[in-house]
Amino acid sequence: MENLSNQPPKPDNHLVWAILSTVLCCLPLGIVSIIKSTKVNEHYAAGHYDEAQKASEEAKKWAIWSAVAAIAVWVIYFILIGIGVAGGIMSGGY
Repeated sequence: MENLSNQPPKPDNHLVWAILSTVLCCLPLGIVSIIKSTKVNEHYAAGHYDEAQKASEEAKKWAIWSAVAAIAVWVIYFILIGIGVAGGIMSGGY
């Protein structure tokens, strides 16, 4: 079907990634991603296509940062656990 209204295609709102990053990764950054993703539909419906595209990019960026933050926290966690276990072994605690 042909687009007669000169309306660009709606950008992806990345809502699934925003929700997953909130639940599985980093709650504060994921919430920002959800807020940005809901703005995509609002801006697009109002005819603000540039703002919709910008909100889409922001939602994706915040979801990625949420995942990166979660990975960093888990890496630090496992390093600290490893240091604790190594310290326990060295001190004869095991």
